[in-house]
Amino acid sequence: MKKVIFTPNAPAPVGPYSQAIMHGDTLYCSGQIALNPKTGELVTSDLDTETRLVFSNLQAVLEAADMTFDNVVKCSVFLSSMESFGEVNKIYAEYFDEATAPARETVEVANLPKYVNVEISAIAIK
Repeated sequence: MKKVIFTPNAPAPVGPYSQAIMHGDTLYCSGQIALNPKTGELVTSDLDTETRLVFSNLQAVLEAADMTFDNVVKCSVFLSSMESFGEVNKIYAEYFDEATAPARETVEVANLPKYVNVEISAIAIK
């Protein structure tokens, strides 16, 4: 049976989807972008700030399910430009130890919601 995970510490869904779904011991986190969860404002002033807010939002969803980044087994990283890869990857490495990092793909896409530069989703297991 699935359980909807919701926290006010991450952006509220803006459509027919959930922040995350827990099924058994597996958490499926929807993609997070740089929306300030308190104001609803988009934060894209610079890539560093934007990426850190994405991780902050993802962390809030994980915490709502009593998990941390240590529980993450798979990430999907979507970039508006592959030229951002190095900077985003450097910040990504602050959240995941290289020796135990989750599986991942990073892809460049034509557009992302609200025309942000980065979106990250995750799957985590208890």
